[in-house]
Amino acid sequence: MKEKLIIKKLREDRRNEIYTNRGINPIFQLNPKSKILIIGQAPGGKVEETGILFNDKSGENLVKWLGISEDILHSEDFSIIPMDFYYPGKGKSGDKAPRSFIAKEYHPLLLNELKDIKLTILIGAYAQKFYLKDKFKKNLTETVKSYKEFLPEYFPIAHPSPLNNRWISKNPFFREEVLPDLKKIVKKLR
Repeated sequence: MKEKLIIKKLREDRRNEIYTNRGINPIFQLNPKSKILIIGQAPGGKVEETGILFNDKSGENLVKWLGISEDILHSEDFSIIPMDFYYPGKGKSGDKAPRSFIAKEYHPLLLNELKDIKLTILIGAYAQKFYLKDKFKKNLTETVKSYKEFLPEYFPIAHPSPLNNRWISKNPFFREEVLPDLKKIVKKLR
């Protein structure tokens, strides 16, 4: 199913009616030639306004972590498929969780269009639990710490949100081990 048909199906899905009625299109980045796939959480409010994934502070951190520029992130080198294609809104402590039906029903349609993916970067616990299934460790920290176990297919990382700066400072292995390896692999695949 081609990208335009997938977008049409999403826009017609009654579960997305609130977004379609507001003129908001599903937000993902599909590049059939890409070798690297990023599966993130869900677009934030700013991303919803612009329609450009990681067009926010999280994106600034992510490009540093990957060792690339913003232009490269949005080039044919990368595909980006969030766990939800719409901003789920604010919750009690941050944004609401992505709606689970999006990944279950729509990710397979998009993944079918990506034939050359060599690495899937799983950002945050939602993506990691969904894709790693029973291989997900007891929590995100342990999963990210065990990233080598999932290579070469998957590379789990923390969310690049500035809200995670505390987690990053409490887990120095992330900057010292994980990010240098991530940059090397991304550089090799590009």
